[in-house]
Amino acid sequence: MHRVAVTIACSFVLAGMLGLAPTRIRAAPAADKPVVAAPKAGDRAEMQVMQIPSHGALMNAMVYVAAGAGPHPAVILLHGFPGYERNLDLAQDMRRAGWDVLYFNYRGAWGTPGDFSFSHGIEDTAAALAYLRQPGVAEKLRLDPRRIVLIGHSMGGFMAVQAAANDPAIKAFATISAADLGGRMQSLRATTGDHDAIVRVGKLLAGEGMAPLAGCTPEGLASELLQHAAAWSFHAKVGALKNRSVLVVTSDDGLATDNDAFADALRKAGDIRVSTMHLPTDHAYSDQRLELSKTVLAWLAGLPNQVDAAGSVAPQRGR
Repeated sequence: MHRVAVTIACSFVLAGMLGLAPTRIRAAPAADKPVVAAPKAGDRAEMQVMQIPSHGALMNAMVYVAAGAGPHPAVILLHGFPGYERNLDLAQDMRRAGWDVLYFNYRGAWGTPGDFSFSHGIEDTAAALAYLRQPGVAEKLRLDPRRIVLIGHSMGGFMAVQAAANDPAIKAFATISAADLGGRMQSLRATTGDHDAIVRVGKLLAGEGMAPLAGCTPEGLASELLQHAAAWSFHAKVGALKNRSVLVVTSDDGLATDNDAFADALRKAGDIRVSTMHLPTDHAYSDQRLELSKTVLAWLAGLPNQVDAAGSVAPQRGR
């Protein structure tokens, strides 16, 4: 038996060397067609890359396009300072739930040309919104430009608050461990004075790792925050945001108190659509990624699903 087995094995090797196809027993195909029909080419989930114009520069960007003909609601996912945690796992999860997701890098960040600053980041977020609202872009990405939600992490949360306050067409936004940069600078200058506030904030910014940022210094960014502290504080935006759907997510990173105060201020101003969630983890939500995703997806699922011609929201049905 051993010699027979060796002879058979050698014959297969020889056939392979000679380019001959050995005879094999083939299983009959289960079916001529796949069990699940593949979506039509134009309806498949995909990634599209682009450069978004913003004040003379082109921002590097990509959109996770959801499967289906759409039009899909869309999320603009805003990264923090300087942006090591990009939350692209959330982008994938949101796409599976039927949302298009735009991620971009601000001017001067991660290879996007230009100089980074907080003012530029606010302008860049507005530019991203304007880009998605272009009819040709919306059609290509199969998205509904009336249903755009902002979600920002850390400094991205700061950008989401600023952009939503400046744009009444944004009906919903979410913050994940948002950094109230203006509010914190206001508090610091009140206790230490302007000079020491700039020095201390500059050191904190430098400690975050600024290598991916171009055209800025820690002290310059701190001075910018001092200049705009009052206008950029979350408290200053409550009046403009008190009629939005808001999700405020916090962690054990020292920012929860500021974020809880922001949520409470919105509620006191009359906002009945403020949701909050605290997860016991670090600033990057390192060991709570699934819980963070579930929180965001549940909130998105509960949002109104359309905007009428007058700009008011219509409630979802069947939820």
